[in-house]
Parts: sequence; structure tokens; C-alpha cells
Amino acid sequence: MNSNLNKRTTFIDLGLIDYQQAWDYQTDLFNKILAVKSENRNRPNNEQLATNNYLVFCEHPHVYTLGKSGDEKNLIIPGTDLASIGASFYNINRGGDITYHGPGQIVVYPIVDLENFFTDIHQYMRTLEEAVIQTLNEFNIEAGRIKGLTGVWLDVENPIKSRKICAMGVKTSRWVTMHGLALNVNTDLSYFNNIVPCGISDKAVTSIEKELNSTQDLQQVKKILKGKLASLFEMQLTE
Repeated sequence: MNSNLNKRTTFIDLGLIDYQQAWDYQTDLFNKILAVKSENRNRPNNEQLATNNYLVFCEHPHVYTLGKSGDEKNLIIPGTDLASIGASFYNINRGGDITYHGPGQIVVYPIVDLENFFTDIHQYMRTLEEAVIQTLNEFNIEAGRIKGLTGVWLDVENPIKSRKICAMGVKTSRWVTMHGLALNVNTDLSYFNNIVPCGISDKAVTSIEKELNSTQDLQQVKKILKGKLASLFEMQLTE
């Protein structure tokens, strides 16, 4: 057992931040963790350095991001028209296809060393989903998973009515994670009409606001989601 197992996790809320700025920010944290792991290769077991963990929350201005396995044809709106709707577009280094981020959506970037928690990517993804499912349950919204699809869905048993409320896409290297999840709270869902979300053409998207027919307190949703993530990963959160 690694005596340097470190579940201390720094919580950071960046607020509304440009996508590129946030990407640079998480890349910097990601690389710093990898640098410590590289240094540990040359250190004896009793001199191993603990690796840091970060839980980053934010919102983005309107932006479309395409994962490295995605198809640019899933951006339906011509790229030249993006400016007219106040949106930008990025090819990025996470898994998954195309998605949308915008105001009223909680974006979560866990930059963590999974060797401090558990070394299982499948378990990591399911734990992120579980935190969202439990958060939605606090609002009496019954959510779940659809076999073969990542993210969190409503009406999972009904293929015609099922709709996505949370998208996910991550990158990992040597058990260090970046990117994460996006939960639609008060999101302007019309922006999803310009893409084939996550490359899935036969499923709708939704938000907490749409399901409850009322605008939500974003800070309250953040607080609940933060608590669920900390509990499920057994993080010792510090601000």
C-alpha cells in the first residue's frame, strides 16, 4: 500500500471562464502532477512525494468542443457562422465526440491522481456518473445510465423518451485525469441544435431547469454536486 496515498483535494471554482483559459489551467495542473510522478520514479519508496489532486468547477461562454475520436461533421452549423451565435469551437484532447458548453451549465474538471483513489478508469467514469445521479435525486429527478453510452440520462428504459442531462469526456495519462463532465442546469438547450451531441443523433438533451420548469440556483446545485463527488471519492476537500 502506498503510504503517500493522498486524498486531500483542492477545490477551485473558476466561475465563468473562457474555454481556452480553463483548458490551459487544467493542463498546467495535470502536467505538474505528472512531473511529480516522474520524479518519484528516481526516488526510493521511503522518499516518494505525494501527488496533489484538484476538483475544478466552472462555467464557459458558448463553446463547442470535439474530442479526439469525434467527427467534425457532427458540428452542423458552418464554422463561419459560429461568431453569429457568439460561440467558439475547439478540437481537444479528451475522449468522446462533440459537445456544447455554455452559461448555466456546471462543468467539472477533476485533475486527480487516481493512484490516490483507485486505478480503474471504468470505475472512475461510473463514479462521476453516480455523483450526478445522486445530485439529481436531490431534486426528485430520477436519472441513470444507458448501456454502451457514457453520461447521465433520464427515462433510461424508454428509448424514445430518453434524454441526456450530463455529458462526460476525459483524458488520462499514468492515472492522472483531466477534462470531466458537464451538467445542464439552466442551460440554453437551443445551442445543442447546432451539433449532433456526442455523435448520438436519436437522443434529446435536457436540463434541470427544463425538467422542473423553473430556473435553478446554480450555486446550490454546485454545492450538492461538490458534496456528492467528495463523498463518493472519499476526497478530503480544501478550498
